[in-house]
Amino acid sequence: MNIARRLYETMLHAARAHAQWDLEVSRSILASRKKMLLLIILALPAILVATGMAADLNLPDILGGKKAYSPAFYTPEIFLASILIGLCAGLITGCIGAGGGFIITPALMSAGIKGILAVGTDLFHIFAKAIMGTAVHKKLGNVSVGLAVAFLVGSGVGVTGGGVINRFIYELNPVLSDTFISFIYVILLGFLGTYAMIDFLRLRKAGGGDAHGGGSGGGGGLPATLQKAKIPPMIAFDEDLVPGGKKISAWFVALCGGVVGFMAAIMGVGGGFLTFPMFVYILGVSSFTTVGTDILQIIFTAGYASISQYAIYGFIFYTLAMGMLLGSLLGIQVGALTTKLVPGIYIRGFYAIAILAGFLNRLFSLPGKLSDMKLVSVDPATSALCSQIGNWTFFICVGVFGVWVIGTFLTKINQLREG
Repeated sequence: MNIARRLYETMLHAARAHAQWDLEVSRSILASRKKMLLLIILALPAILVATGMAADLNLPDILGGKKAYSPAFYTPEIFLASILIGLCAGLITGCIGAGGGFIITPALMSAGIKGILAVGTDLFHIFAKAIMGTAVHKKLGNVSVGLAVAFLVGSGVGVTGGGVINRFIYELNPVLSDTFISFIYVILLGFLGTYAMIDFLRLRKAGGGDAHGGGSGGGGGLPATLQKAKIPPMIAFDEDLVPGGKKISAWFVALCGGVVGFMAAIMGVGGGFLTFPMFVYILGVSSFTTVGTDILQIIFTAGYASISQYAIYGFIFYTLAMGMLLGSLLGIQVGALTTKLVPGIYIRGFYAIAILAGFLNRLFSLPGKLSDMKLVSVDPATSALCSQIGNWTFFICVGVFGVWVIGTFLTKINQLREG
């Protein structure tokens, strides 16, 4: 129980570091005329199609054209849904400072997007945002070039393996692909949501607490053991924090990178929620160095995964990614400002509910998918009802959270101006 609790806390700390980077990137884009112009140019195909000004606009297959895997072209309704999904993810990230990205892939799948297309699109959305704000990672911590290079070598191998497996399963059976991705999210969101709700109830009983909480420290038996193993090549790090610095074999770093890259390619996330606990509790890297190095790896991991494993095979919904990017840029700013207006305990409660709603959404989709694969016998009406319950639960919870945050922001905007 203590190990699971510690893992949850470090994953949450990692997600907060990523959320801080996300907020910095969004501010960097919104504050720059050149970046805003670039964003408009990138989003122009999506806007033209959605407004009906270029309904027959042909995009290359690798960028989500109509010949790519369905539904790779979209309607105004899907464009609006993509903006709303990005907006809600941004609101959650901005408010709690963590976790908004976990709901994107389940939300896309609930909107009718195939799982593998949702994964590729989410990775491309992360990469597009990262590449527009690459300079801001320098503000968030020290970057160890040696750790980053070794980690990225392993990450590249892991991403390739994850992408190959995802595509293989899809070609074997598209329903199996959706089931596989849903099952992974059931495990992850069930774990995160349970502990987030326990935290909320504990803080509520204690009479308060802030939304952003504290972090976890590193160091322990395993890091010391690995650092004593002198397997060349050795990498020096934390020279500014420890006299003489620390050293660890590049092979251990690359192995951790392989695990992170594999999970990122499978789930469509940046991998930061795994990088932090691995760096701190397995490799013994300081939190300060971990943050900067993690942000750097997200850029390259998401870029390599989205382009080499999904885009060139037609599994990128380019126009959908642009809608999500537009929504998230606004949502994260509003969410971050709203934290100044309401007690953190309420935000934490909504966060736990949103994560659990994502868990229930993917859990309730499984009976129908397992039935389609003839693995279990479920009445079609029952499986359809389960799927509808999961979808409605998810979108109502996330929608109520979004309306509450935006409503709080609008009704108390004068209070913000005075502050």
